[in-house]
Amino acid sequence: MKWLRHLKTINHHKWLVMKYCFSVGLYKQGLLHDLSKYSLTEFLVGAKYFQGDQSPNNAERQDKGYSLAWLHHKGRNKHHLEYWIDYSVNKGAPMAGMKMPVKYVVEMFCDRIAASKNYNKEKYTDGDALAYFHASKEHYIIHAETKDLLEKLLVMLKDMGEEKTFQYVRREVLKRGYEVL
Repeated sequence: MKWLRHLKTINHHKWLVMKYCFSVGLYKQGLLHDLSKYSLTEFLVGAKYFQGDQSPNNAERQDKGYSLAWLHHKGRNKHHLEYWIDYSVNKGAPMAGMKMPVKYVVEMFCDRIAASKNYNKEKYTDGDALAYFHASKEHYIIHAETKDLLEKLLVMLKDMGEEKTFQYVRREVLKRGYEVL
């Protein structure tokens, strides 16, 4: 019954992201977040490799050397920084992260909180998403301003909590964009 546990996990994740997106005024993104996880390409892999404490895509990657589910997912969901990787116009840099629209940076922020809560369960703290970011950021191909905005929000979450951070996102970030940096 791994498929049922996987379904419950993605439903809970989707519900959390929707709640967070709604709290900052991103209603459409909250409703449409991660719908590709219900596609056969992603769902069957998720059910097969489900573990409950990390992404099934990691297990598929370890098993096959790549994750078809992840390649499918990142190419359809604009809140993933990997969606925004393109050929660089700068000589000597073959690929580069493009500057993400702010609404997708905010959705990515909400997604990271929800993933941290889903995987860490009762051990979750407001610093978990920042810790995950710091553990992985060296291999990210991400635009500098996009990275700075995401990190600013993750630090604020750790230091000030969800309520104040979501208020700041709604009142400042979604109105002023990258000017908040």
